[in-house]
Amino acid sequence: MRQPFAMRATRLAVGLALALGGSQMAQAIGLQQALELAMKNDPTYRAAIFENAAGQENRALGRANLLPQLSYSYSASRNRADQEADSLYGRSTTHPQYMSRSSYLSLRQPLVNDEGLARFRQGRLQADLSDAVFASRAQDLILRLVGAYIEALFAEEQLRLSTAQRNFYAEQKLVNERSFASGEAARTDVLETQAKLDTAEAQVLEAQDNVRATRLALGQIIGKEVDGVDKLAEGFKAVAVDDKFSDWSERARRLNPDIVAQNYSVELAQQEIARAKAGHQPRIDFVASYGKGSSETINTYNQDTTSRSVGVQIQVPLFSGGAVSASARQAVANKEKSLADLQARVDKVMLDLRKAYDTVVSSTAKVAALEKAVASSTLLVEATEKSIKGGVRINLDLLNAQTQRFQNLRDLSQARFNYLVNLMRLRAGAGALGPADVKEIAAFFR
Repeated sequence: MRQPFAMRATRLAVGLALALGGSQMAQAIGLQQALELAMKNDPTYRAAIFENAAGQENRALGRANLLPQLSYSYSASRNRADQEADSLYGRSTTHPQYMSRSSYLSLRQPLVNDEGLARFRQGRLQADLSDAVFASRAQDLILRLVGAYIEALFAEEQLRLSTAQRNFYAEQKLVNERSFASGEAARTDVLETQAKLDTAEAQVLEAQDNVRATRLALGQIIGKEVDGVDKLAEGFKAVAVDDKFSDWSERARRLNPDIVAQNYSVELAQQEIARAKAGHQPRIDFVASYGKGSSETINTYNQDTTSRSVGVQIQVPLFSGGAVSASARQAVANKEKSLADLQARVDKVMLDLRKAYDTVVSSTAKVAALEKAVASSTLLVEATEKSIKGGVRINLDLLNAQTQRFQNLRDLSQARFNYLVNLMRLRAGAGALGPADVKEIAAFFR
């Protein structure tokens, strides 16, 4: 009774695996499509879009400090006054009631304003800083997406290998049981295979959990439930990078958005020093005004007035309790901090770039070595099967050979995916990662 049940279980496992693979092929999402969805639905990226839109307004806010300031005011009020006056008939009191109206239009155009000029420059730098931060956020989206996509693919690959390994042990157990029943094998062979099968069952369950978890993580980025991802194309080869590390590092110093953003922060700190020191400088404005009034006071009761003025206004700061000097010293200290932060940022980018570069370089050799290892272990399994028939090898040798083969397949899969992820990290570190790179990588999947 055990043999037919085991056979049915094996067929069921194979059927489920085929059904899972078939559903993935039917509903798998491609990397390029995943990026398009992520750019629309990823909440972190959408927040970065609005953050950048807000940052661009700093350009207009800074420019406003050098442009004319025009204001208009109007007032209307009902008045009742008590007015006493001497006359030939004695002192008399009247209570006039009247409406007062006034309107005032004023214009102020800065002519000499060092603080306004510093704020204008800061506005442009803040807008450029916002662009650099957004570029970093865009690269981060691509890295997160590619990482989540490849993790989902790796989980599916592990499930496929674990299922195939479990199926092999189940079939081998049937062979051992038949051989034991006919007296051609020992009970030990059955127990050895059963132990391997039990371990493989646990690995399948773990792999299924990983598939669900990685698909959920990918779905949160793209805003859509994921039923599967494209598989790595047959014959994929890891290609070594042609450029030297010095070329990558030079590009990173110029183009890496995190370094660019920190450079803008240093320039902003410099302009903050100029703005603080402007507190000691005079300000000269062109001013003009036009006003009209009607019965504005009791003295101008029933009178209409019109006033026009054009001139220059000079403001000379003399002393503000030491606030200007303190602000300048504070700005200088903040600039030194920005310079230190810049060096720290450069060091981190260079370290991450070096790690990614070394991994990409070593991965090409590692993938090639593991491909040979897979081929060798496959030949070993075939040779062991023949040796068992000839009585030279035993069941445990075949189990160990097959286990090693599946381990090599897992390691090869991991090495290929590490190569792709670190290739993206390398390009991101150099500030050259964009949708075109995703399109290039997407061609490796089918």
